[in-house]
Amino acid sequence: MQVRFQNSPVETKQMTTEQLRKNFLIEGLMQAGTIQLTYSHYDRMIVGGVMPTDKPINLPKEEELKANYFLERREMGIINVGGKGAVKADGISYELEKLECVFLTKGTLEVNFSSFSDKEPAMFYLLSVPAHHSFINRKMTKAEASPVNLGDISTSNKRTIYKYIHNDGIQSCQLVMGLTTLDEGSVWNSVPPHTHTRRMEAYFYFDLDAAQRVMHFMGEPQETRHLVIANNEAVLSAPWSMHFGVGTANYGFIWGMAGENKEFTDMDPVPVATIK
Repeated sequence: MQVRFQNSPVETKQMTTEQLRKNFLIEGLMQAGTIQLTYSHYDRMIVGGVMPTDKPINLPKEEELKANYFLERREMGIINVGGKGAVKADGISYELEKLECVFLTKGTLEVNFSSFSDKEPAMFYLLSVPAHHSFINRKMTKAEASPVNLGDISTSNKRTIYKYIHNDGIQSCQLVMGLTTLDEGSVWNSVPPHTHTRRMEAYFYFDLDAAQRVMHFMGEPQETRHLVIANNEAVLSAPWSMHFGVGTANYGFIWGMAGENKEFTDMDPVPVATIK
């Protein structure tokens, strides 16, 4: 498991492209037959990718956590962005089609991931954060997530939002998680730009053609930086940082937050005309 430490606005604005990528970009999340994990010191979120092929992959006991098992003091949200697969948690199997979600609560002892076909493997994107209270393991489909259509083709941001883990959906201790898909011809995400110093966020970009890229904007509103992101890569967004982006083609992205509260609408908008 990789470990990423926090960076302040002062040092971040001095970083080169290579340094920005090393500190904030998570590459190689989906590798066949493996589980990839990155531990961020922003609200101690773990970002992971699991791509099982011909045999299941177990959630490991990580020495970095100093726990008897991975979810002893943590909860986890999992969304499948690949072929049909299953997450088995303490003997109960949750079958996940593409873009379906399962939440695993604090105290879930044994977890493994599997694909129905190694020719079209599942790709499980996961987020895990500390938890002090147990809830209920629960699966949610796209339809159950009450999708909301927003934006307009005239501003190139016609999109559908699926909220899975939040105050009015799957209950958690502090994790908030869902996804957004952009219609063909739409490329902008998270506009208007915003910050929320009470919570960090992680973005995972998927369903982006291999020849295309997303330009992810970050940094303070008057001291912006950017990352060029490929398919199935994730970016850590510090609580003090803006986060919005534009792609060279349409794509989807999974958003997840942890921190002071679980209010999806808790954000401080940054008017586009004020950004530098």
